[in-house]
Amino acid sequence: MSNVLQSPITATTRFCAVYGFPIKHSASPAMHNAALAALNLNWRYLAFPVPPDDLATALLGAARMRFIGLNLTVPHKILALNLMDDLDPTAREWGAVNTVRFEGLNGSKDWVPLAELPPETEGPIRAKGFNTDADAIIRALREDLSWKPEGSHVLLLGAGGAGRVAALRLAAEGVSKLYLVNRTASKAQDIATEIRSRYPATQVEVGYPQTEVDLLINASSLGLRPDDPSPLDPALFSHNRARLVYDMIYRPRETPFLTAARLAGCQTANGLGMLLYQGAKALEIWTGKPAPIRIMREALNSAVYV
Repeated sequence: MSNVLQSPITATTRFCAVYGFPIKHSASPAMHNAALAALNLNWRYLAFPVPPDDLATALLGAARMRFIGLNLTVPHKILALNLMDDLDPTAREWGAVNTVRFEGLNGSKDWVPLAELPPETEGPIRAKGFNTDADAIIRALREDLSWKPEGSHVLLLGAGGAGRVAALRLAAEGVSKLYLVNRTASKAQDIATEIRSRYPATQVEVGYPQTEVDLLINASSLGLRPDDPSPLDPALFSHNRARLVYDMIYRPRETPFLTAARLAGCQTANGLGMLLYQGAKALEIWTGKPAPIRIMREALNSAVYV
């Protein structure tokens, strides 16, 4: 684990945070605080439980307190789209926000990141939304499972913020066939309709396949709590019909979903790599500096698995 230490909190310490509900499982503070120390920034990264009905107020509060930025996790990523003052092309492209950068006006009346302005800056503050999940999931799948999208058949469970982004990004990567399953089928159908329009080369169906798939992904939140049911209906699809299995959840290290996949002989990986790469990009958006990937990875492994 990195032995980089943070300086004491002072009156000039600045803040970032992650909002979610639930949030106590998050390893983002460990990852980001290690990175901030390595970058010698007098910043701190916090975690707050924010129910969906309170998101607008919580975003406004962070802006008023001159937070540098935020990450958003379950269940806020789609809801936040309409709460931003401006959207980066990544958020527009993938239809979800997982990173917020607060911006103020400089002397030339241009919007710039708050990191470039002093904490006492007066005047209007705006929230700009980004999406760093889309690229992160593809990079994690390639590195952790040696997955290749070309000609691949994928079964994706979940149509919330993470599921929507993953579905669109998978189609953009050129997967051959994509099966979408969600508890509320209409949400999966909406995504399928959008994919057919934007990425016609990808065949997309709502529901479980009758055949085997190359990759099975859990993009739902089922598995965060010990008493959660499986995201997969074993009566309609079994793990041994997938070659690779990925769970976006990273804590616990091996969810029951992944345990069943491993016992069925599948190659498996959890969502720690996705967390790492989306967080690294968010940090670069806030700081304008390259993220210390190695230090962030070590901090994550220590926080989650030791």
